[in-house]
Amino acid sequence: MTAFSAAGDGQLLPLIARVATGDRTSFGRLYDLTVNRLFAVVRAILRRPDLAEEALQETFVRVWQKASLFEEGRSPAMTWLAAIARNQAIDLGRRAAERPGESLEGKEAAAAQTVLPEAELALELKRLRDCLSQLPEDRQEMVLLAYYQGWSGEELAAQFSRPVITGKTPRRRSLFALRECIDG
Repeated sequence: MTAFSAAGDGQLLPLIARVATGDRTSFGRLYDLTVNRLFAVVRAILRRPDLAEEALQETFVRVWQKASLFEEGRSPAMTWLAAIARNQAIDLGRRAAERPGESLEGKEAAAAQTVLPEAELALELKRLRDCLSQLPEDRQEMVLLAYYQGWSGEELAAQFSRPVITGKTPRRRSLFALRECIDG
């Protein structure tokens, strides 16, 4: 199962159809089912978290506006949503690079906040791997699926045979343990 097929057209198609009619409840449900995956898409393109969040917001605005244009059968629903997210991230990245009035110093400062020198990055990644390896194996997998594949709490709960409410607790505890380990 790929990251984009987890929610499935069976869940997404009726929601998109109702969003096309202006149904806000369906839009909220669609958001809940797809936000993690779509954030993973924009975050892979935009390294700055603030830009990724902005692109994600623009993605859902676009989905709200264009849901009536979705053609069932042309592509899977999640692929359509991911394409919108990808396009929004690319457009926002271009606009951010070309913003008039932003000095070269401002661009360099923004880059310095998000790009670590290779040696620093290697150390950070090693520290993250070491800390991750201290977690139980199922929690390692849970964290990786949530943050690299964008799996929702519901999907994680199903994968690890836990009720949704108790599926969130190990993930939260694992993240807290990782943060403590990384911070020293």
